[in-house]
Amino acid sequence: MAVIRTLLLPLLSPAWLLAATQLQAAVLPSDRADVLYHSYQGGGVTIDGPALMLRKKASQSVSLSAYYYVDTVSGASIDVQATASAYVEKRKEKRLGIDYLTGNSILSLNYAQSDENDYNAKSVSFGIAHDTFGGMTTVSLEAGLGDDAIGRNGDAGFSENVKRSNYKLGVTQVLTSSWIAAINMQVDLDEGFLNNPYRSIRYRDNSDPRGYNWQAEVYPNTRNTLAVSLVNKVYLPYRAALSLNVRHYQDSWDIRAVDTELEYVHPISPRWTLDAKLRWYSQGQAGFYRDLFDYAGQQNFMARDKELSEFSNLTLGVGISYQLNSWTFWPGAKPELNLQWDHIRFDYKNFRNVTVADATAGQEPLYQLDANVLRAFFSLYF
Repeated sequence: MAVIRTLLLPLLSPAWLLAATQLQAAVLPSDRADVLYHSYQGGGVTIDGPALMLRKKASQSVSLSAYYYVDTVSGASIDVQATASAYVEKRKEKRLGIDYLTGNSILSLNYAQSDENDYNAKSVSFGIAHDTFGGMTTVSLEAGLGDDAIGRNGDAGFSENVKRSNYKLGVTQVLTSSWIAAINMQVDLDEGFLNNPYRSIRYRDNSDPRGYNWQAEVYPNTRNTLAVSLVNKVYLPYRAALSLNVRHYQDSWDIRAVDTELEYVHPISPRWTLDAKLRWYSQGQAGFYRDLFDYAGQQNFMARDKELSEFSNLTLGVGISYQLNSWTFWPGAKPELNLQWDHIRFDYKNFRNVTVADATAGQEPLYQLDANVLRAFFSLYF
């Protein structure tokens, strides 16, 4: 399901993929091509696949971009292990974009389409970024619309939709010659079928030997979210850089979350660059989440998705990049190799591992998982 990849996107993707719709004013992005391989392994699930990206100026004021992203999910998460068998599915995502430079502003238009056997998503976004106060301040605005079609494998009669809209506002300020800060705000409005059609909640049932039974999840059909982030980047005298990002999230399902990331980038030679990061994420549970309900149909809305529970995760990441020698047949091109690895520990505070045998219902051990994310990509600037 697409929800798994949405949660993992910041981990699986290099910076260019995450920044595909972010706006920078006054200067068009550099021409570049990238080839990526990504892999996530953790919690009984493997997600991996390739990605391609190309960005090229069509003129002094127009830049075109496209990327193609494939991932394959295989295995069985703790949710699947409890109620179903392992599975394999593949998703393909395509995105096209155009940036237009006019004066001190850049106008951007992006279209994305994602297809898999039980989930299809389309989205379009438009943004503008404007430099002001002599280039010391950049203000950006973006609006996007999405339309998702949801199916269920093995059930031809199941068909649902989700309508999505999002709005972004950002202000970036040059504070000193070595310090840049930014504040970003994003609002997402979703309406439609918002839960996973395969997932179930469990409720107490003394007639079952396990002490519980299963029922399909029931979610609200709307979700409104607000996220505000503060970004600080300081350039150090010896060409290194230190970044501190803090993000607060809240939504209409009563989830509150804080995300803090510290990153350090250090050139060790003209060709080699090392980076390291430490990220801490913590959230509270949704108002209608419970690991074990008292009885079937206890509430109007009921969820047992572990991503709606109270949990935290800690990420330790390291990366290295190497600038290759210029090619004699293309002296203007600058090739670069990158390798990034993250290790993540997830600790769930009120989601229990029901696969443990001979445990009393509601007294199973709390669930934990360790995951590793690998990204290897080749970049060519030209």
